[in-house]
Amino acid sequence: MGAKWVLLGVLFLAFALAGDADDASVKPTVVKVVKGKKLCGKGWECKGPSEFCCNQTISDYFQTYQFENLFSKRNSPVAHATGFWDYHSFITAAAEYQPKGFGTTGGKLTGMKEVAAFLGHVGSKTSCGYGVATGGPLAWGLCYNKEMSPSSDYCDEYFKYTYPCTPGVSYFGRGAIPMYWNYNYGKTGEALKVNLLDHPEYIEQNATLAFQAAIWKWMTPAEKNLPSAHEVFVGTWKPKANDTLAKRVPGFGTTMNVLYGDDVCGKGEDEHMTNMVSHYLYYLDLMGVGREEAGPHEVLSCAEQEAFKPTSSSSS
Repeated sequence: MGAKWVLLGVLFLAFALAGDADDASVKPTVVKVVKGKKLCGKGWECKGPSEFCCNQTISDYFQTYQFENLFSKRNSPVAHATGFWDYHSFITAAAEYQPKGFGTTGGKLTGMKEVAAFLGHVGSKTSCGYGVATGGPLAWGLCYNKEMSPSSDYCDEYFKYTYPCTPGVSYFGRGAIPMYWNYNYGKTGEALKVNLLDHPEYIEQNATLAFQAAIWKWMTPAEKNLPSAHEVFVGTWKPKANDTLAKRVPGFGTTMNVLYGDDVCGKGEDEHMTNMVSHYLYYLDLMGVGREEAGPHEVLSCAEQEAFKPTSSSSS
């Protein structure tokens, strides 16, 4: 009789596990409570212990077919980086930052919106969809992985003692959020523990590294007294009185302010700004979130915002 109940128990467990396998949001979770705080780990994609790993991971709500929908023209014969960008590279890069809150801050909706926002920047900056491009101009994100006709070697001699330019090397735009200038390659390389100052070409040779550099930029404040794009988007940054006067509010608009400053912000309906907003809204729709979740115009736009650092020296 005992053996019968053991067999039934095993069968029940097998059916339960089979049911879980059909639910992409169910993953083995290691949970710890440290000083009353719940910390989790979810395998390679969200290595704990982290409070953010107690939420859904990016692959729970953003899967391969959605990536393909967002970047449907990236492998077109006329694209300039055919075969370079893929979903696996994005998820592998994101795995390094999910324990820090990238795409895992708050609930599923906030995570999906952050991924759409980040990829909105990426899609806009790497698009070759102009005018009457087949599929519409918003379908051509991840067409590039580098600047095709550099106008400069982007070597700033001001940084010759901290990030000296390597002879014969050019620091033109490369990556998912294109990186320019020797000092940006130097700082990013230090953070990622990759020698990008001597070998900036690594960014155009490795899609995971290219995404990783862009996510690091999204997650990292440019200076100690400034927020990151991640913080202003998910709302962990709280505007001070001077921010309110400068019309800076949490949301997508202020991510552009963080990343590009007055290159695009405080200039009215600037073409580059509206292009990024359009990509973000388009991706929200394709991901099933809906653009109505993006918020009002003053949250989406930075048209009237003062830059965090006026007279920007950003690398956009």
